[in-house]
Amino acid sequence: MDLRNIAFEHAPIGLAVLTHRNITDCNQMFCEMFSGTLETFKGASIAQLYPTKDDFERTGQIVQDALSRHGIYHDERIMRRSNGTLFWCRVRGHSTQPDPREQAIWSFADLSQERPVVSLTPREKEIAILTCRGLTSKEIGRELGVSYRTVEVHRAKLLAKFNARKLHDLVAKLSGMPL
Repeated sequence: MDLRNIAFEHAPIGLAVLTHRNITDCNQMFCEMFSGTLETFKGASIAQLYPTKDDFERTGQIVQDALSRHGIYHDERIMRRSNGTLFWCRVRGHSTQPDPREQAIWSFADLSQERPVVSLTPREKEIAILTCRGLTSKEIGRELGVSYRTVEVHRAKLLAKFNARKLHDLVAKLSGMPL
């Protein structure tokens, strides 16, 4: 095995080569991260690793546009393992052809230790968004038509869910989250 193959196979991050959004090859770390085997993934659509079909389609258009313009793309997003569990993932891609659909190489880094996926109620999402916009409990209460004490109860639940000690810790943890 030559050094290039060794580097690909044993890289400390997940690597995959995609052609028309189908996995043509991937390394062992990719297989471990997404809970599958080379046989599971080789030739399969990357769509199976997105939380929803809508996420797959929406992200695909954004990525296509960026790759067409710059040849590279990166983001942090929620992905789905083969066993159905969701996790945060740092994704970076580079087109190897003028038409990025033809072939691109992608790296995947599991961020689940730093950024767990947290389930929020619709009200908690509203309050989280308004909190990140810098509104006080009273301002959020007025906007949502609830008392500021109700907002504070929801904020306390958010603090607990995100294991944040103070409001600024919560905002920092929420800032990378698509709400």
